[in-house]
Amino acid sequence: MRRKLAPYLLVMPGGLWLAIFFVIPMIAMVSVSMETGSLETGFQQTFSVHHYLDMINTYHPQLLRSLKYGLCTTVITILLAYPMAYWIAFRGGRHKSTYLFLILLPFFVTFVIRTISWQFLLADDGIVLGHLKDWHLVSKNFHVLATPYAVIGGLVYNFLPFMVLPIYVALERIDKVLLEASADLYANKAATFRKVVLPLSLPGVFAGVILTFVPAAADYVNAQILGGSGQVMIGNVIETLYISNSQYPQASALSSILLAALLLGIFVYARVLGTRDVLDANAG
Repeated sequence: MRRKLAPYLLVMPGGLWLAIFFVIPMIAMVSVSMETGSLETGFQQTFSVHHYLDMINTYHPQLLRSLKYGLCTTVITILLAYPMAYWIAFRGGRHKSTYLFLILLPFFVTFVIRTISWQFLLADDGIVLGHLKDWHLVSKNFHVLATPYAVIGGLVYNFLPFMVLPIYVALERIDKVLLEASADLYANKAATFRKVVLPLSLPGVFAGVILTFVPAAADYVNAQILGGSGQVMIGNVIETLYISNSQYPQASALSSILLAALLLGIFVYARVLGTRDVLDANAG
């Protein structure tokens, strides 16, 4: 009897944690989204879904912008993170821990301060652009802040470690005997990478995409600090509705729409990539 209950007892702490801090808040958020009223008159549960239609009609540009920025951030982080993780895994030697520590070192500083530091770097008269303008390498009217490039650049900087670490773990787990076998079968380095390394590292890429795309699309700090009024993301709208305007049903409905959009994107991505193939490659 104890042996049969052992797996459930081991899973129970994690299940309770998810239930208390994920499932219950999600149910509460959906419940609030269907309420009507105001802070002055009070909110009543009417199970109305008109907030969802209103939020989609009003804020669909911000939602699409957030998904686009999240997608761009994810693609750029893959292009940057994969070579870094590959080099550390196969060329890092005894200094692997040091290189990983350097990648994680910015996390010893808070998220907001890291983003504000980019504001100083990218300011029109800042350390970078100020000198470039003094040297006449760029025009005096050139600016980076309040553009999509500044927001995406900040997102890439802040979420790059979330892509590097899963890919590194997947690459580190590859048995080096497989690489030697590939060489024995007269495969060059490009073919070995394409036929052996890349397929076996897909679980890390899959995990990195989820860890990067979801927080990047829902982020509002980078858009608020590095972007202007034309770079508002859906997270900024939710913050304004909930904190500044006290429109709790509207903010909850918009949060639910964002969650559904992210889950749909992850589901489509998993279907295209093939989670069964990824898991089989990881198990092998």
